[in-house]
Amino acid sequence: MKRLFGTDGIRGQANAWPMTPDVIVQVGRAVAIYFQKNSASSRKRKSIYTGVSNECGQETEKSREFALTKSPQLFCEGVDEVRPLPHKHFNPYVDHANHQFTVVIGKDTRLSGYMIESALVSGLVSEGANVIMLGPVPTPAIAMLARSLRADVGIMISASHNPYFDNGIKFFDEDGVKFSSEVEEEIEGLIERLMENRAESPSTGEYGAGNGCEYDAGNGAAKGGRQKSDSSANATKECGKSIRLDDAAGRYVEFAKSTFPKKYDLSEVKVVLDCANGAAYKVAPRIFWELGATVIPLGDAPNGRNINDHCGALYPKPMQECLSAVGADVGIALDGDADRLLLTTKIGQIINGDQILALIAKNWAGFSQNVEGLRRLTNGVVSTCMSNIGLKKYLKSLNIEHFEAKVGDKNVVDLMRKTQSNLGGEESGHIILSDYTTTGDGIIAALQVLGIAREQGVGLDDLFPLYVPCPQVTKNFAINASITGSFIKDLQDEIMQQVQGDGCVVIRKSGTEPLLRVMIQDEDMQNIERIFDEIVMPKVNEKLSACKIPIS
Repeated sequence: MKRLFGTDGIRGQANAWPMTPDVIVQVGRAVAIYFQKNSASSRKRKSIYTGVSNECGQETEKSREFALTKSPQLFCEGVDEVRPLPHKHFNPYVDHANHQFTVVIGKDTRLSGYMIESALVSGLVSEGANVIMLGPVPTPAIAMLARSLRADVGIMISASHNPYFDNGIKFFDEDGVKFSSEVEEEIEGLIERLMENRAESPSTGEYGAGNGCEYDAGNGAAKGGRQKSDSSANATKECGKSIRLDDAAGRYVEFAKSTFPKKYDLSEVKVVLDCANGAAYKVAPRIFWELGATVIPLGDAPNGRNINDHCGALYPKPMQECLSAVGADVGIALDGDADRLLLTTKIGQIINGDQILALIAKNWAGFSQNVEGLRRLTNGVVSTCMSNIGLKKYLKSLNIEHFEAKVGDKNVVDLMRKTQSNLGGEESGHIILSDYTTTGDGIIAALQVLGIAREQGVGLDDLFPLYVPCPQVTKNFAINASITGSFIKDLQDEIMQQVQGDGCVVIRKSGTEPLLRVMIQDEDMQNIERIFDEIVMPKVNEKLSACKIPIS
């Protein structure tokens, strides 16, 4: 079986492998099996810290101590005993005490989201998981709500900035952090084993936690299970349940608003807000409006097929045109799942992720007064190899340490945790502010920029640009299997011999689309154009000519 997980979960064309119902059901089963086996200790920890009981419903010394010191409301006045809760494991959304493993699922506005959601829920519930469906919410809302609702796993159904005919699945653990590569590999091995045996009758119980399986964490496979003599009634009792949570969007709205400096509002700010007909089409306008802004929404009428369709962060022109027409102060463009953004100033200047990182780093590092809602920088800034050389030089001029991660916001978060940094991001507009979030959040990043502008009493044109970027061009090429690692290395080596000064070259296969991304930075823009015309285009075309795959 081909590899399922890319740089950001599982992604592909809807109704084609791997985004087909039969595969996705097995994905849901595998996630439930893996985490019910491997998250037992974390579920026990959650129970202990309720101050009531451990995994078996028994009071422990730690739980009693926690209750006495942190939760006095659990005690009757004058009685030195813990008042028991009505269930061994209280969960207001799931009333079946035996089913403790919980998953929250959100999605964007793609038509295929209904199919994928149904298949995922079926697989999860069949293995004893309880599922809380949240409906259309931004990806960062899933990371936040996984923590807030004390779920074991958060899942977002989205292909982010891709066209509507693609879809994907992003995974978060109980801390709102994307699955590690090691976890993905184990789950993928389990999915492969389940796919090989999916034709087997469930009554045999050979695979699946819902059928009494034993999961071998060492090789990512399920083994053993009930014999055919077990009744189907007993097997059915192992199923979980699914519910819909109606106030999920409202919870995220209040969370996002809480990150804006308390002493300010947006009452004098006119915002053009492009929601890309995606997951934030309801919550984003509401957040900025409730903070006082005058909001002119774009891309807020999804129909299942128009997500990212010449709108949002990948197509900022409509935002720029609208901003000019209505005389707005700022333009904000989100992508389909609102985990990234681009900004536009009043005079039409496009502000990318690198410039946003520079602004927040400068202000977080330099605040001498305590402005509630604006933080202090810890240790340094994490970005990727795709970031502009100008950003790195600018941070160095401020004596701010810079750490470079591989491409992908998951890799940025990993390095932020290792270096204990609270600011990171990508040139594309993924901004991670770990004082608030565990993943990229376009809305909260925009609020931080607007908070800085309000604190300084200036417009965005007075804040940007902070540095002059080195000339940089990124082009995408449709690819097939003929583009190998050795071809990429040889091409990169050849280009590096042509760049000048502090220039750099990054060539990589996209982890979310069948594309080859070529990024060149050079002090001379004409030299970049020459390299693309004389080296990159001919080399790639020659390699792909047999298959006649067009260049994007």
